[in-house]
This record gives sequence, C-alpha cells and structure tokens, in this order.
Amino acid sequence: MSGPADREPRRLTRWWRRRSLRTRLTVIAATAIAVSVFVAFQVASELMDWELRDTAENQLRADSRVLATDAQRVGPAQVELPPYPGSGRLVRVILPDGSTRTPAGQPALPPVSERAERVARGASADLMESNDSDEGYLIYTLRAGDGAVQVARLADDSPINRFGFGMLLIGLFCVAGGALVGRTVARTGLAPIDRLTAAAERVADTRNLDADIPDEGGGEIRRLIQSINDMLAALRDSRRAQRLLAEDAAHELKTPLTSLRLNAELLIRLDRRGTLDSALPAESRTRLLNDLGAQVAELSTLAAELTDLARGDVSDENTEMLDLADVVVAAATRARSRVPDIEVALDVTSVWVSGRPAALQRAVLNLIDNAGKWSPADQPVQVRLRAQGASAVLEVDDAGPGIDAADVPRVFDRFYRADSARALPGSGLGLSIVQRVVDGHGGRATVARSARGGALLRVDLPAAAPPDPIARLTAGEDTAAC
Repeated sequence: MSGPADREPRRLTRWWRRRSLRTRLTVIAATAIAVSVFVAFQVASELMDWELRDTAENQLRADSRVLATDAQRVGPAQVELPPYPGSGRLVRVILPDGSTRTPAGQPALPPVSERAERVARGASADLMESNDSDEGYLIYTLRAGDGAVQVARLADDSPINRFGFGMLLIGLFCVAGGALVGRTVARTGLAPIDRLTAAAERVADTRNLDADIPDEGGGEIRRLIQSINDMLAALRDSRRAQRLLAEDAAHELKTPLTSLRLNAELLIRLDRRGTLDSALPAESRTRLLNDLGAQVAELSTLAAELTDLARGDVSDENTEMLDLADVVVAAATRARSRVPDIEVALDVTSVWVSGRPAALQRAVLNLIDNAGKWSPADQPVQVRLRAQGASAVLEVDDAGPGIDAADVPRVFDRFYRADSARALPGSGLGLSIVQRVVDGHGGRATVARSARGGALLRVDLPAAAPPDPIARLTAGEDTAAC
C-alpha cells in the first residue's frame, strides 16, 4: 500500500499537469530566476565573508606586530598598555607564568586557549583562531619575548546581514520581474499556437477542409502548421475520394438496378393480369429469369468490389511468407469454377513473396477474369510466373483486340471502362483493385500489348528468400495434421 508520502508527489504532479502552458512557463521562469539569485547570493556572501575576514586578519597581524615589538624591547610585563578607548581592537599580554595583562576599561576577552598558551611558551610562532562564544571574537596570538601578545576583534556580521537583506530585496524584485517577463514571453511565444488552435477549432466547427492555416512563425511552429496543413490536404483527398466513390457507385448501380426493376415489374404485372403464361412463352420466361439471375449476380459482384475498394488498405489479414505459384494456381482454379468456358494456360515457377494471400489471390483472379472477357473461345488466357532479378513477375495475356493507346493511362482507374468494353459485363473496378493490392505490397502493375495481339498485364512484386526447407516441411506436416 502506498502511504501519504507516496500520494503527495502524485497529487503535486496532477496539479502541475492541470496547469496551462502559460502558467508552467511563468512558474519555471520565476523559479529559475529565484534559484539564480539564491546561488548568486550564496557565492557573493562567501566571497564577501572571505574578503572581510582576510582584511580583519591582516589588520590583526599588523597591530600585533607593533605590540610585539614593544613587548620584546621592554618585556611583556613592562610593556605599556594604553586605556581602552571604548571601541576598536582589544589587546592582551600573556606573561611567562600564564597570567595576563589587559588595558584598563577593556571588556574581558575569552580565557586563553591551550593553543595560545603553547605560543606563549614558544611552542609555535603565532596563531589565528576564532572564538565560538556569543560575541564571536577573532583573536591573533604572536610570540613576543618570553611571553605573547594577543590582538582581538569582535566579529562583525552586520555588513553580511545588510548585504543579505539587499540581496533579498533584489531577489524578490527579480522573481516578480521574472514572472512578469515569463508571462509576457509565454503569451508572445504561444500566440502562434493560439491562432493555430483557433484555426483548427474553426475547421472542426465549420467542417471546411479547404481553408489552410496561414504559415507563420519559424522552426517548430512552422513545422507544426505545415504538418496540420498536410493533414488537412490528406483529409480533403480522402473526402474527395469518398465523394467520387459514392457518385461512381451510384452511377454504376443505377443501370443494373433499373434493368432488374423493369424485369421484376414486368413479371409482377403479367402475373397480376393472369397473362404470364400466354404473354411469355417458356423460352422467353427462362431467358428473362436468367437475365434476372445475371443482374443479381452482377449487383452482388459490384457490391463486393465496392466494399473491397472502400476498405482501402484496412485488412485483418496478416502478412506472411508464401509461394506466389500456389496463389496463382488457386486463382486460376477459382476462375475456371466461376466461368467454366474460360481456358487458362499456366506456366508458373515457385517464387516466394511476403504478402497477404487472400488479397493477392483476389488480384490474380481479377486479372484472369479481365483477360477472359476478351480472349476468344478457342484461345486460352496465358498466365506466366517467374523470378526476374529481385522481383516476382506475373504476366497475364489474352488474344483479344488489345487496349487502345488512349485507354492505357486509365486502365487501372476505378470505374473506368473503355468504349469497346461497354457491352461486356463488369463494373470497371477489377483492375483498380489489382492496382491497390499491388501498391500495398510494394509492387508495380503495368499494361502492354502481348505477342498474340491482345493485352498483356504485368505485375512486379518484391521477391523474398524462400524459407528454410525444414520449416516448410514442419509447416506442411502441421497443415496435414489439421
């Protein structure tokens, strides 16, 4: 369990996080100045104290040398000690027997320390010491004759105190000024952020993605504004793509829905009149029902393609290492089952790629379906797969009339159908899905004329090194076990 000591820092952290950026910058600026003033005060106080002490010590040494000269000349017991003037230095003579002499009227000094007695006995030449009593004397002892002389000065902290008081006032003024300057700097520095926020809120309120945020400021602010403008541009493109998709979908759905509705209304009208059998012979009725089934199938295919296209790159399918030859064979099998009349000639070799199996199979199936629409009944759709350098190359060609040069740049556009393809079934989405799948796998899709005169659709995908044979064998055993 966490105690009160642990909860307090968390409470302070939450409080700090709830503050605005301006408040944080103001507090940081004021704190930085306060710390700077405090450090400067400490350093200046130490330097000033050292300087005053050094001056006092030098003065005591000079005074003690004058007194020691007189004591050496006439002896410590006979040296003249003028009466104490009431202020200034304090003197004392230490006699050989350990007794002391002081001027008349002078305040009593602290008792002679043991170290000072050693100087009087000749054990050392001099001694500078500080007294730790309430008065705080600084005492210098100097050997003189067969005794010693002492000169003392009362430690005066008033200069330091006055200096500290002055620094306190300056520090308070600097902290207040720093907080004001920090607030001003924060307001000025964050003004572009405020304008950026207002512009973003305006875009959110009006849903107007066409209004770019004006580029101002520099450095990080400019990069942020450019990033947001890039995001708005991406949103505009996404909205435009959604609108185009909806418009194109509505256009493509209109024709099969209209045909389906007319056929259904015809059947309903004839049935209500009781003239269904007489107005529609069995052969015509079968053909009409087949048309209805074909139209329903076309709508189902179109709906599936629209769903797949609208999802874009969003997919729950995982990327894995796979043999593209298996994908091509599976797609060709599906194409034959969907259109029994189509003939597919396979010439594939094992090429490993990293990709999504279902997406790649859908792309290959669309290529084969597209070729099957154009290839004559006696000419197969040729599908070739090979490794070429660092790429897996898939080619699908037909013996149809080929693609006009004017249509080549738009072959992979969604809903685009050449004039010659208007009479054929399809939505114009198949090759667009191929393009999206290939782009999602880092590949490239191109169109050219095949040697048989038809269209040659080529897909280049990055090849991958085949997995370890032992791992492939293990994976095959696991699949067989399932």
